[in-house]
Amino acid sequence: MSDQETLLEKRRDDYGTLRITENREGYRFLYFGEQTEQSCIFMADPAWLEYDYTRAMLLGAFWCRTDPQMTLLGLGGGALANCLVRHFSPAGVQVVELRGEVLTLAKEWLGLSADPRLQIHIGCAEDHIAAAPASCDLLCVDLYMEGGLSRLQLQADFFAACQRALRPGGVLVINQWQMGETGLPYAAAMLGDLFGENYLQVQVEEGNIILFVPAAGDPPLQLDRPAMTAWAAALESQLGYSLASYIRELYRAGDH
Repeated sequence: MSDQETLLEKRRDDYGTLRITENREGYRFLYFGEQTEQSCIFMADPAWLEYDYTRAMLLGAFWCRTDPQMTLLGLGGGALANCLVRHFSPAGVQVVELRGEVLTLAKEWLGLSADPRLQIHIGCAEDHIAAAPASCDLLCVDLYMEGGLSRLQLQADFFAACQRALRPGGVLVINQWQMGETGLPYAAAMLGDLFGENYLQVQVEEGNIILFVPAAGDPPLQLDRPAMTAWAAALESQLGYSLASYIRELYRAGDH
């Protein structure tokens, strides 16, 4: 929290402290603990994505079918859920969030969408995804706690279950941390064992690496930059920003 942020709310739950702050430009922030800035919401447009990593995650929608069913593991402040509901015409967006207080704060302070297509479930992502085979076309995994990556983001069985939760043609999008300056995600060896070279990835400014994985049994995702660039250009006026830089930096994991 900077000197230019005002504390609006502070609560505790079984996992620690949650805080909401606001700055002079109209942005509100969700913090896990005292230092971990988890989410940023522009209150004039709660569907606006401020972080590069969330913008990069949108590329997963390129490979989706029309009217996709989407699932997000981890709500945060709700900006990604708001964006997907408003701009990507999903049949539905299911969000699984471990902490009930996070949902309460997102509704009360962070402009969480009331669109009926957006459904939030409080519970364990691991349990939910194990019970939901072939249930979605886009699955975004963004699981972090105050200390960093959730333990699930380092577990092969969990990611295998995530892949099984995809329908044919679906895409798994994973927000991972980078190992130092290596250009590799923390779980690189495990991910390679699971997915081989059949996934794409892009590094972003915050140090995250976003991975795009096809459904089990599907061919590798096609890296068609001209088609992706045209798709991004059609979205730019409604999003208010371009996705082109992430498309330029996208590469196949085996090419690193």
